[in-house]
Amino acid sequence: MRQVTERPLSQRYRDDWPQTGESPIIMLQGVSKSYRDCVAVDHLDLDVREGEILGIIGHNGAGKTTILKMITGLISPTEGSIEIMGMDITREGTRIKSFIGYLPEESPFYENMTVTEYLMFFSELYRIPRSVARDRIHRLLGVLNLAEENKLTGELSKGMKRKAAIARTLLHDPGLLILDEPNSGLDPLTSFFIIDYLRALRDEGKTILLSAHNLFHIEYICDRVAILKNGRLVIVDSMESLRQRLGEREYEITFKTADDLPYEKKGDNYIFKSADVGQMASLLRQVSDKGWALVDLAIRQSALEDIYVKLMNGTELAAPASV
Repeated sequence: MRQVTERPLSQRYRDDWPQTGESPIIMLQGVSKSYRDCVAVDHLDLDVREGEILGIIGHNGAGKTTILKMITGLISPTEGSIEIMGMDITREGTRIKSFIGYLPEESPFYENMTVTEYLMFFSELYRIPRSVARDRIHRLLGVLNLAEENKLTGELSKGMKRKAAIARTLLHDPGLLILDEPNSGLDPLTSFFIIDYLRALRDEGKTILLSAHNLFHIEYICDRVAILKNGRLVIVDSMESLRQRLGEREYEITFKTADDLPYEKKGDNYIFKSADVGQMASLLRQVSDKGWALVDLAIRQSALEDIYVKLMNGTELAAPASV
């Protein structure tokens, strides 16, 4: 039997992508979505550039999930156009979907399947050769620290289920990831692990569009942030610009360990404070790797949280910007 070998992942999906030149990977122009008397998305103009992570935030009902579903072709816009890699999603949806990895907020599982059986099932749907699929599943489960490959999916914890869903999203090695609340409801360390992994995927060259509620995670991984209110784009700007505009804010990690460390201590807990998102991320990795107990992760009004609260309360007006 002929051995099937893969080209390097980062090279292969780029070779297969349609050539778009300098155009954005995703472009929404005048996009609206209405349900009877409810306008879920209202004349939205937005673009996502190749190789970036763009985060969408907004209150419940702001239109985040509706936007992601329209981009993936699950629902159609009432007005406007959506192009993915220069192709119209309403006319070339089948081809476009082969380049997209979509993670919904809630991922259903076949609970009588083991993790490996579940992922092999989806590999067959993607028409991935079995030998390639086995190698890819083994690699993904290793990277995601998901050792329960022979466990029934119905017996997995919520965090392990989310990791299995992410592995399924990545099976066909998509160049574009559309993620709806990828770490919703997870414990802080599992949540941070997933966010840190998404940053690594961006560094491999993948383009990521995600929605999230945790503003620390958005601030940590996103190149740009789009803020929605009542289905409308309030502002889209780079994280660097937002930080310059509002200044640094302080974060605080509280954790417990028997080790002797040079940090402030209150009772049995260590407390580490910093305005540097990178330092906080580094310590969170250390807490996870060493098995220390994470007690709390607090945001002392981050730059992103500051502008978000002002915009939601209408105390600061900003015209939508494309940066």
